[in-house]
Amino acid sequence: MAVEHYHGSCQCGAVAFEADLDLDSPITCNCSRCRRLGSVLVFAPATAFRQTAGEGAMTSYRFNRNVIDHLFCAVCGIESFARGTAPDGSAVVAVNANCLDGVDTRALAARAQQVDGASY
Repeated sequence: MAVEHYHGSCQCGAVAFEADLDLDSPITCNCSRCRRLGSVLVFAPATAFRQTAGEGAMTSYRFNRNVIDHLFCAVCGIESFARGTAPDGSAVVAVNANCLDGVDTRALAARAQQVDGASY
């Protein structure tokens, strides 16, 4: 699969975004947050991501080492994406594929790499 342009949003639509993503390497994580949310994550460089609505409609949550900025809609509570830093130091956005328009997230989840975030 190649990089394609996607649109996405939270449930109520107050937060919306577009991103250039490669859906070939999704992950699921067993950390306390991702496990509860059921997120299926795909990653994009921050330069390939643009929030199109809801900048002021978001709340931030940081936990554990406080390195990932988990952003969620203050209206409906959905975490569409999070901002962080890649291992090479570059800014990255973790997109919750469940929030992408027209994507079969169950098929993505079935082939996702399992990450042991609970051990970090």
